[in-house]
Order: sequence, then C-alpha cells, then structure tokens
Amino acid sequence: MAFERALPAPAIDPTNKAFWEAAAEHRFLIGLCKDTGEHFFYPRGCSPFTLSNNVELVPAKGTGVIYTFTVARTKEPHAVAYVELDEGPRIMTNIVDCDLDALRIGLPVKLVWKPSQDGAPPIYMFTPA
Repeated sequence: MAFERALPAPAIDPTNKAFWEAAAEHRFLIGLCKDTGEHFFYPRGCSPFTLSNNVELVPAKGTGVIYTFTVARTKEPHAVAYVELDEGPRIMTNIVDCDLDALRIGLPVKLVWKPSQDGAPPIYMFTPA
C-alpha cells in the first residue's frame, strides 16, 4: 500500500531547527549525550540522561526494528509504530509503503522521507527493510 496522506509542515523552532534543516537534505540526525555516550530522540540541547548541555547531533543509520505498532483502519488506513533504532532510541513514526497486514513486532525497517506540505522539510517515516 502506497502512502498518500497529505502531511502538515513540521513546527520548526530554535530547539529543533538543526534537525529539520538536516531533514531538508534527507539526513536523519539524533542526539548524543557526550557524558554517557547514549543516543536519544528527539534531538534537543539537553541530555535526557544527565540534563547536561554536553550534547551533539549525530547522523543515524536510519535502520531499526518495529518495537510496537497499531494499524488504524480509517478512511486512509495507516500504521503508527514505535521503531527501535539501531542506535537505541525508540521513536514514534509511521510504517508506510507496505502491506499493513504483514507488519509484526521485530520486523526490520529502514528510513524513508515523505514530503510535507508547503515546501517544508520532509517527514521521517519507515518501511520494511
């Protein structure tokens, strides 16, 4: 099933601007706490582990597995999921461009970018790898 829903433009503010600028170039960044070496998502200027600002944005592989999901059987059926990235963080996203009945927990997935409205940066989503 191809993804066809119109996506609203992301809300960009000073705390997430660097993430969305990278997304406009199809680069997927996640946060790295330089004190603990742990990755986190959503990227922000403060570590969720230490509350330190000793963090940086780093490229992610864009691969992982479905941690959990649900399929909304609405007018436009779609899957909402938590994907566990290879780097560790779990992120909420959509699983797209696939047979929704074939999804399962633990299924390997990879990043895909879907256009948003008004020429804004694309939105990160995942599809079976």
